[in-house]
Amino acid sequence: MDENMKQLQQSLIELETEAEHLLLARHQLVENDKVRNGNREALTALRKRARTTKTSVPSPFESMMKNIGNPASRPLVKEVCATCGNHDSNEQTWMMFPGTDVFAKIPFHAAHTILETDQARLDHEAQKLQSYVKEKSFFISEKGVLADKISPGVLRSLVALKDKPW
Repeated sequence: MDENMKQLQQSLIELETEAEHLLLARHQLVENDKVRNGNREALTALRKRARTTKTSVPSPFESMMKNIGNPASRPLVKEVCATCGNHDSNEQTWMMFPGTDVFAKIPFHAAHTILETDQARLDHEAQKLQSYVKEKSFFISEKGVLADKISPGVLRSLVALKDKPW
C-alpha cells in the first residue's frame, strides 16, 4: 500500500474511533438522564409525602427571626431540613437502592438525603458528559465529516490517489 492510502486509512480509523466514543457518550448521557429523572420523581414523591416544596420550609434564619421574641422557651436556631419540614424524619420509608433489586426500610431523612446526594452526583456527571460530547462533536466537525460535503482532507487524498499511475 502506498503512503497516501495508508494515511487515508489511518485518518478514517481515527475518525471512526472518535465517532464511536461520541456515540457511547451520548448513550451514557441518555442512561444518566433516565436515572436523574427517576431520582427527581422520587424526591418529588417524598416532598409530597412530607407536604413540603423546595421553598416552603423556612430557612433557619427566618425561623430564628420569628421566634426571637421568646428565646428562653426554644433554642435560638432550630435546624429545619428543607425536604422533611415538620415531617417525622425518623419515620421508616421503603427505598430501592440504585443498581440493585434490594428494598430497605430506612428513615425518611436518610432516604431523601441519599437521593439528593445521588442527584447532585448525577448532575455533575451529566455536565461532564455534555462537555465531552461537545468536545468530540467539535473534533469530528473540524475534520469535516459532519458536513454535507466531502471533507477537504479526504478529497485531497482521493485526488492524490487518482493521479497516481497504477
